[in-house]
Amino acid sequence: MSIKIKLTVCISLLVAFILALNIFMYYFSTKEGQEASNRQQLAFIAEQVSKTVEISQQDRSYMEDTIGERLRTAAIAAQMQLDPDIEKVTNQQLIELSAKLGVDHITLWKKLDDDIVALKSSDPNEINLSSRTWDYWYTAQQQLFKNHDVTIPQGQKLPHFWSGPINFASSDPKRINKWGYYYDGTTNYLVNPFIHAEVFLDFEKSTGTEAIVQKILQNNPNILEITGMSPDFFGKEPLIKVKKGIPVYNLDIRGVIFGQYTYRDETYDAIAIQSAIKTGEITNRELRLNGNNILKSFIPIFSEHPYVIGITFDNTAMNSSLSHQLFIHCMISLILLIVTMIASYFLSGIIVRPVHEILMTVNQVASGNFSSLIHVSRKDELGVLSSRVNTMTTNLSSHTARLKETAEELRKTKEYLESFVNHTSDAIHVSDLLGNVIQVNIAFEAMYGWAEDEVLGRPLTNIPDNVKEEYALKIKSMLRGESVADYETVRYARDGKLIDVSITISPIRDQSGNIVAVASITRNITARKQTEDVLRQSEKLSIVGQLAAGVAHEIRNPLTTLIGFVQLQKMRGPLSESHLDVMLSELDRINFIVSEFLVLAKPQARNFQPENVGSILFDIVMFMESQMILNNVEIDMRLPQETPLVLCEINQLKQVFINVIKNAMESMPGGGSIIIELTHPHPESVMVRITDHGCGIPEETLNRVGEPFFTSKENGTGLGLMVTQRIIHNHKGSLSIHSKPGQGTTVEIVLPV
Repeated sequence: MSIKIKLTVCISLLVAFILALNIFMYYFSTKEGQEASNRQQLAFIAEQVSKTVEISQQDRSYMEDTIGERLRTAAIAAQMQLDPDIEKVTNQQLIELSAKLGVDHITLWKKLDDDIVALKSSDPNEINLSSRTWDYWYTAQQQLFKNHDVTIPQGQKLPHFWSGPINFASSDPKRINKWGYYYDGTTNYLVNPFIHAEVFLDFEKSTGTEAIVQKILQNNPNILEITGMSPDFFGKEPLIKVKKGIPVYNLDIRGVIFGQYTYRDETYDAIAIQSAIKTGEITNRELRLNGNNILKSFIPIFSEHPYVIGITFDNTAMNSSLSHQLFIHCMISLILLIVTMIASYFLSGIIVRPVHEILMTVNQVASGNFSSLIHVSRKDELGVLSSRVNTMTTNLSSHTARLKETAEELRKTKEYLESFVNHTSDAIHVSDLLGNVIQVNIAFEAMYGWAEDEVLGRPLTNIPDNVKEEYALKIKSMLRGESVADYETVRYARDGKLIDVSITISPIRDQSGNIVAVASITRNITARKQTEDVLRQSEKLSIVGQLAAGVAHEIRNPLTTLIGFVQLQKMRGPLSESHLDVMLSELDRINFIVSEFLVLAKPQARNFQPENVGSILFDIVMFMESQMILNNVEIDMRLPQETPLVLCEINQLKQVFINVIKNAMESMPGGGSIIIELTHPHPESVMVRITDHGCGIPEETLNRVGEPFFTSKENGTGLGLMVTQRIIHNHKGSLSIHSKPGQGTTVEIVLPV
């Protein structure tokens, strides 16, 4: 695609983006403005409804209070004309008295042991009614009987009188009544006059809240419904009582207190109502319900009994208006975009004309012709660009000559490095970070037996299973920047032979310093290991020879016991079971001493296993017990109950401990005490500390301890401590010696757990 077309497309896209952004901002700002206007209108309507509800509630409260006072007057008048004993009052008297006092009916209630019952009434349906299940009505009656006054929050309270809210009658669930109860203690009954209260509902429908709501809905066609909701009862199961077999709602416990609730979403609406009451702010929600796109607003009204007005607004008209305006803006923007594309196409042609000349010159340079230069006649940015292209052409001609010289030097250096890598005696291989081999040298093929094409592009398979985890840890430490040099381990050759090697692992980094590959230099140390094994075996045999006298003495003692028991059997006949147990114990002791002696003497294959160092030390002390007795040496062992296991070759560790303990014994010709301590100073290691109280080692001699053939003993070889140090090094541990002449020597051996 040419620059001319690209410029046209870029300018057109930029203009399209600006026009789309303008449409987007206009649409949402207009929508937000209309929604704000709608919310303001809804808040105004809610305020109007709340004022109406407040006035209606005041009027209704005034009417109820007036009727309550009338019922109290009727109750006092009825009590004055009736006998104080309910048994002497007849239902006919109550019928006549109701008509005379202008109430619909009068009922007399008497308190029994655990109930309050209507025993006499002008309404036959009221007789024998019980109020025990009437909730706070029953509480009010009890308070009148007990205290002559009522203290519950519900209803109208006057001296010796209480009137509950209007409700459906238990005696006739189709009727709504207003009741009053009077008791001053002069009678054995409550006087209960009541009247029919349908007038209250008629008031609500004709001039009260319901009438105002209907009028607002007629004047605002976009408002679908207005609902008054109680935060205390909305969303809860309605309280329904069955009276005379008819389910009846309790009028003073309602979720919807006025208006209609057709657009139902009770779960969310209950949450929105509680949120509006809690925050004191209007809660809005847009949704699609009953086939309409609607906006529901929940406006909290705080009065003596707080409630929420829910207004459901039809968003369809607003969305239609917005869609029409959006269509007009899109058409205008499309026309502007087409005009922009045509204008930008011609403008781009004028701008890119000088670029063609520069492009032709650059093509000449790209083909290797540095003699072609641009004629510069402009002073704008394109003129500067032409001048810089000419400068670049001149510089490229100079740099190309230098690059050829540098390339020749790099070729020679590469040949030198390849010669060095391929002619060194150490095996070198390079792997990527996934372990796949990417380069090997000739020494690698000679050491392991694999040809280059057999290992390239795949991981090496010559690592024994028991050292794979250890090798992975070395790679991780190298990647962290730690040095991995002279790492001694074992590897398989192609023929399956196991060889001892020393490996140095180094990272290969790119120009940014990131590790991109791993180089390993491997040296075959099998011959050196064999030499070390010979030295270790020689030292072991030396120790065996020196311990032979003690072992012979140790075996002689149980043999003497066995000979005595055999002679006893010969003289007296068969021995007792206890005598046989002693003989078996002595034979086990001989077997243990001989077994330890043979294990120490014969060559062993290296087999690293998890072992308890405390158990190894205990076995060594038992084995050398006779030698210690002969040399008048006591052992003070301080072993903890539990210590971590160490990965070791048990026979090599025994050789180390025997060597150190034997040296400690020889440093005390007249006898003494040797302290053997096993501690766990760090989570990753255990330490064995062997302390004697012998002659000690001078400082000038201490510095040479461990050198081959250096010894202060008359018949020593000087190889004991050297072999000991090598064994500890192979176990990834450390050995240190602290000594003062005349005070003794302490040997500390640290092994990884």
